[in-house]
Amino acid sequence: MTKPAPGMDHDLYPYSALPDRAPLRWPNGERLAFWITLHLEYWELEQAKLKRQKPASELTGKIAVVSGAAAGIGQACAQVLFEKGAVVIGLDIDPSIAQTMSKPGFEGVVLDLTDEAAVADALANIVDTYGGLDIVVSNAGIFRTGAKIETLADEDWDAILAVNLSSHRKLIKRAVPYLRHGVNPGIVVIGSRNVTAPGAGAAAYSVSKAGLTQLMRVAALELAPEGVTVNAVHPDAVFDTNLWTPEALATSAARYGLTVEEYKTRNLLKAEIKSRDVAMAVAAFVDGTLPATTGAQLPVDGGNDRVI
Repeated sequence: MTKPAPGMDHDLYPYSALPDRAPLRWPNGERLAFWITLHLEYWELEQAKLKRQKPASELTGKIAVVSGAAAGIGQACAQVLFEKGAVVIGLDIDPSIAQTMSKPGFEGVVLDLTDEAAVADALANIVDTYGGLDIVVSNAGIFRTGAKIETLADEDWDAILAVNLSSHRKLIKRAVPYLRHGVNPGIVVIGSRNVTAPGAGAAAYSVSKAGLTQLMRVAALELAPEGVTVNAVHPDAVFDTNLWTPEALATSAARYGLTVEEYKTRNLLKAEIKSRDVAMAVAAFVDGTLPATTGAQLPVDGGNDRVI
């Protein structure tokens, strides 16, 4: 850049080009025109750069943990939260999570969610690595069908309650000390249509989901004073998960005298519910869409006359 003429304002030039300091003077309009042109060009370049940048997503800067994230609803929740800008850590006993969630800010941790010490260690490591915790999606669950109460094995009852109920209490218990320091923190639990409309042959599953819903309600009462929201999503008939094999679908459809396709859309809207539909409902509770909602239960079921 050309050095200023003697007597020109040196504040308008880089210091490396200035021999000394001088008072502000405008001997003619050429210097002022040059200064305006220079700054307008810079402003246009900055605006062009900003336009090329993606706007900040709803969850940018948030740290989220999703349990049962190796497949199905948990995997969809992890993906949607990540798409919305969050750092997402998935927890699952399935070793495949280390491969399905294996990129920066989208990582899987293999652990048994019924092991409270393992859960505590995992959360401590997450907070140490990423600096906090803002969102917990408590989704882990198993489903074993067919046994009526009379023939339900004790080991099946115990296993289902251990995963579907007790593991959620352990995760929430260990997450609360971090969430209370989070940014607009929230917990979402994945319940089931069985809470309000249970089915025969699913006693352990229905009881576990009802207990989880009650746990959510109590947590909402306890954590509201600290600004932590706690809500539940109740999906029904989400068939793009590992729980539903082609054989299981065919058997269930036959029990109702339906084809598989008819069975998959047996709701008021005749809609096939996908894992991503559930994930979008979960996101609404934590992405700022419903900031003043806690203790709520949101069905994602296409409309069920037994629930309504």
